[in-house]
Amino acid sequence: MRKYLASVIFAGCMLIASPLSATAPKEVRTAEPAVAVQQVSLSVALRDQAAMVLVGTALIGLAAAVRRAA
Repeated sequence: MRKYLASVIFAGCMLIASPLSATAPKEVRTAEPAVAVQQVSLSVALRDQAAMVLVGTALIGLAAAVRRAA
């Protein structure tokens, strides 16, 4: 029953989202001037990714603990 409900909700979201993404833009923008972007060193980016993995793992563990307790 849960799989059926999830598939119906997913299909409904896809049906709702498809007309929204298919509409043509009402206003055409001209090219904007280039903007300077600050470059980030690779070591900082790797630390950020590692932190995101750790947070995700912690959330999965917390969800498993809550599910066992329920």
